Amino acid sequence: MYKVLLGLGTNLGDKIQNLEEAIRHIKFEIGEITKISSVYETKAWGVVEQDNYYNLVLLTETELQPFGLLSKVLEIEKEMGRVREKKWDSRVIDIDILFYENYIISCDKLHIPHPYITKRNFVLEPLNEIASEFIHPKLRQATSVLLANSKDQSWIKKLEFKPPPEL
Repeated sequence: MYKVLLGLGTNLGDKIQNLEEAIRHIKFEIGEITKISSVYETKAWGVVEQDNYYNLVLLTETELQPFGLLSKVLEIEKEMGRVREKKWDSRVIDIDILFYENYIISCDKLHIPHPYITKRNFVLEPLNEIASEFIHPKLRQATSVLLANSKDQSWIKKLEFKPPPEL
């Protein structure tokens, strides 16, 4: 089993319901979820004229190899109604592979670790909540250090979120 940290985000429709549905898909199609962060609300990143996002990070264990995991993530996004028209556009769900064990992969279709982790507090905050001591395989720094050194000045608000018991 491989340990994978995934980042989830949504800014369309019922955001909590979208996150819960994505978590269900991940649990049944990717692998057991061992940790789920709180939900964090933030302004949109990249294209700012959008509704606020709800984000979380989860830790899952999977038998899928990296490219199989990517295919499954894209399939889940599509099943949930994600439409890819413009980069950083509003979305029902976005599932990013943040880390896959300590793998480093860089090709056209897949970048692990995710290249924007250190630029986004909406990833670093929930990541730090559930994996503060995880060492970034390229930067050789713990998540807690990456968050402490973050230059992202955008606001972030922790929300009350309790995943349903079946998750």
